[in-house]
Amino acid sequence: MKALLCTKHGLPEELELSEIDKPKIDPHQVLIKVKACGVNFPDTLIIQNLYQFKPELPFAPGGEVSGIAEEVGSEVRHIEVGDPVFALTGWGGFAEYAAADGHKCLPMPEGMDFITGATTMYTCGTSLHALKQRGQLKEGEKLLVLGAAGGVGLAAVQIGKLMGAHVIAAASSDEKLAICKASGADELINYSTTDLRDYMKTDHPKGIDVIYDPVGDKYAEPAVRSLAWGGRYLVVGFAAGAPSAIKMNLPLLKGASIVGVFWGDFAQKQPKESMENFQQILGWIQSGKLKQHVHKTYPLSEGGQAIRDLMDRKVIGKNVVSLGST
Repeated sequence: MKALLCTKHGLPEELELSEIDKPKIDPHQVLIKVKACGVNFPDTLIIQNLYQFKPELPFAPGGEVSGIAEEVGSEVRHIEVGDPVFALTGWGGFAEYAAADGHKCLPMPEGMDFITGATTMYTCGTSLHALKQRGQLKEGEKLLVLGAAGGVGLAAVQIGKLMGAHVIAAASSDEKLAICKASGADELINYSTTDLRDYMKTDHPKGIDVIYDPVGDKYAEPAVRSLAWGGRYLVVGFAAGAPSAIKMNLPLLKGASIVGVFWGDFAQKQPKESMENFQQILGWIQSGKLKQHVHKTYPLSEGGQAIRDLMDRKVIGKNVVSLGST
């Protein structure tokens, strides 16, 4: 089979299109003929050996796939050969076939296409877990989403609205903010031209209840300073660079919480709650209330460019590597 491999840790331009054997599965796994693979921020890290999971070389990046179940392990009960499925693989998705653990693989609901299947689990799963279990977001509260035009950011904007929040979307360009507006945001902040802290002091002097931050860097401290009493700052990721230094007197003075969001471990350690989240997400998708914005699809041979565009912050929503008819 064809696979786009990381043969040495480095940049996406160094990935190599190669011929390798299909993965062999164990009784608890599913072999998937990949139709589409979502591109996510961890893909930019894992190829540089900067992610918390460190697969042995060589490996294909790509942790979120959709496709057809080609082989099903004997201990997997909810999937049958031939089923359209979507799954989390961690890595291995930039290939014609990928193996997924059975508990991380689900049948695609009727009417879902493969592109949607490959752009749902990571972004929507992360955002609902962040806002529901970690942020305890309540109807009528104010939610600030930083990096709101990215994959997880747009999912947070939409899910925040569905949960009844007043959603403030912050992003780096008017083009990105236009997509946020179309996704339901109530307010827009272009933080490349507007000082985030000044805006909050003027327009929201009582502060923000929940802040969803997948960006970090220079935006973290002004965001924490903008929390309301009892507010919750959600640490989702660090797309802008290294983790930020935050003065610990700030949450103390506001009676606020800095809350980590690690959806991958949540899904593994609390599978019942994770499955309930996915049932909610799939219900929203099937009813048309939740829809991922796909920036661009790429052939497998251009998967490195898909990662590069994400690293360069050119992507609104999600990039997808497409392998055949979707």
